[in-house]
Amino acid sequence: MIKINKISLKELFFNKTMIIAYIFLGFAIVGFWEVVCERYFSGAINSFDLGLNIGNKDIALSIKEAIFGDGGEVKREAPWSLYIVNYMYMIYSGSGIIFLVSLGEIFNIKIIKKTAIGFMTLGLCMVVGGLFTIALDLNVLNIYQMFLSPNITSGMWLMLPLYLIYIPFVMFEIYLLMIKDKKWVKKITIFILILSIMLDIIEYYIQAKLFDMNSARHLWTTYPFLTLYFIVSAFLSSGAIMIFYSFLVYKKSLKEEFCNLISLLKKLTLYLIMIIATYEVVAYLFIDKNWAEVILFGNFKYLFYSYALITLTLPFLILFKERINNFSILLASLFVIIGTYIGRIMFVYGGNAYPMSNRFQTGFEKYGEYETIKEFILFIPSQGEIFIVVGSIGVVLALYKICDLLFSISSIEK
Repeated sequence: MIKINKISLKELFFNKTMIIAYIFLGFAIVGFWEVVCERYFSGAINSFDLGLNIGNKDIALSIKEAIFGDGGEVKREAPWSLYIVNYMYMIYSGSGIIFLVSLGEIFNIKIIKKTAIGFMTLGLCMVVGGLFTIALDLNVLNIYQMFLSPNITSGMWLMLPLYLIYIPFVMFEIYLLMIKDKKWVKKITIFILILSIMLDIIEYYIQAKLFDMNSARHLWTTYPFLTLYFIVSAFLSSGAIMIFYSFLVYKKSLKEEFCNLISLLKKLTLYLIMIIATYEVVAYLFIDKNWAEVILFGNFKYLFYSYALITLTLPFLILFKERINNFSILLASLFVIIGTYIGRIMFVYGGNAYPMSNRFQTGFEKYGEYETIKEFILFIPSQGEIFIVVGSIGVVLALYKICDLLFSISSIEK
C-alpha cells in the first residue's frame, strides 16, 4: 500500500505554491468568462435588421461577425489558435518527460530511477494542463457531442479514447514505481514500461494525424515525418523542463549525485538541439514553398529567427562547452523552454498564415470564399485566450503540489 502523508487542509491548500497557482487560476477564470460571454452572450444582428437596412455596410459587417466570430475566438479561416499552441506544448512536453523516464528505467539508469516518480508526476500534470486548455477551446457541449458521435477517422475524436486510457495508465505506472519493491511489480515492470512507450508513440502519431488531415495547410501536410518531428522536438522541451525542475527540486536532496543528473540531461539536450537543427534545415527543403517563403522571408521571419537563436544557437553555444557552471546550464534550459514554445507558435500560426482551399477539386486556391482574398492571415490571440493559457500553469502547479504533499513524490528513491 502507498503511504499517504498526514497533513492539514491549511497546509495542503494554502501553502506558497498553491497561492501562486490560485493567482494563475484566477487568470483562467477571467479568461473563461470572457470566452463564454463572447460565445453565448454577444449581441447578434439578425436577418430582420438586414432587411430593414438593405445595403448598409455596418449591418453586413455585423452579420459576418455573428457568423464567423469576433475578437480572438476561433475563426473559419484560422481554426488553430493559442489554445492549440499551449495544448501541443503541454501535452508533448509532458508525454516526452514520461517517455524519457520510461527509457531511463528500461536502460537501468540509476539516477533516473531515483527521480522517476517526481519526473513522471510532473509530466502527467503537464498533460492534464494541456487538456485543460483544449477542453476550454472545444467547450463542454462539443466534447459531449464527440462522445455521442464516435468518428474514428477524426484525429480530434481519437484523442478521447487515447487520453481516457493514457492518463490512468500513467497513474498506474507511477503507482508501480512507488511500490516497486514488491515481487510482482518487478516481474511486470519491463512490460509496463514498453507499453508506456508504445502509448506515447501512438499519442504522437494521432497528434500528427490531426495536423496532417488539414490538406489546405501544406506547412503541416508536407512536413517530413511529422510524428518523428513531434517526438524529437518534444524531447527537447522535455529535457529542458527536466533540467529546470531538477534545479528546483533535487539540487539539495541529491547532493553530489545532482551533478550526474544535470550532466546527463545536459548531454541529452545538446544532442537533441543538433538533431532538431538538422531536421529544420532538411524540412524546409520539402515543405510547400509558399509556406517556406512566409516563414523564412515573410511576416514570420522574426519569429523563426528568434526561434532559431533562442532554441538552437544560444543553448548550443552554452552547452557545447565541456566545463560549464550550473547557472549557465539553467540559463540554457530556460532559453530552450521559451524557444520551443515560440516554435509551437510558429508551427501552428504558420500553418494558418497562407490557408488554401480545394473546394472545386481543381487545385488549391487562396481561402477567399466569403471575403476579400488575403495573402497573409494572422490573428493576434485575445485576452481571454492568453488568460486561459496562463491558467494552465496554475493547473500544473496545483496538481503537482497536492501530489507532492500527499505522497512525497519529489523525494529521492534510495
